[in-house]
Amino acid sequence: MSKKIGILGGTFDPPHKGHLSISLLSIKKLKLRYLIWAITKKNPFKKEPMLSLNKRIMLSKQMTSSFKKIKVKTYDKIIKSSETVNLINYLKKKYKNTEFFFVIGSDNLVGLHKWKDWKKLSKKCQITVFPREGFVAKSLKSKAFKTLGNQNLLLIKSKIVNISSSKLRKNYLR
Repeated sequence: MSKKIGILGGTFDPPHKGHLSISLLSIKKLKLRYLIWAITKKNPFKKEPMLSLNKRIMLSKQMTSSFKKIKVKTYDKIIKSSETVNLINYLKKKYKNTEFFFVIGSDNLVGLHKWKDWKKLSKKCQITVFPREGFVAKSLKSKAFKTLGNQNLLLIKSKIVNISSSKLRKNYLR
């Protein structure tokens, strides 16, 4: 029987209870051995992060310290990339006989077709999609959903967590 490991990738700028909520739900619903918060230096589709990588790692570790099944890591230096497909390739080599679940919000499914090797990604890991407010209908009409379909995506039914790092940054900068 293979191990099941979840990955929640992102800049976590800043980390928030939405990240924690979908992490804990993923661990429970998917029966994961553990879930990795893979914190990237910079999202290729976004502006420079507000907080430094070290600060984001520190805040993430503080937030998850009482949850033994959530591990905070950064892989950019090891894999010399912030692209998800390279992270999954690295983890598949490192952890043999492991089934990977890459956890995203439905907002990321809308833009998934812009990611490097996005079609290959669905063959290397189970792309697991949580609902995000304002993105569920859009995600079901997205190029990625139409191309990959239900058989290559795992759509999780859950309560929508109405929080985002973008909103937190806007409030912080006011």
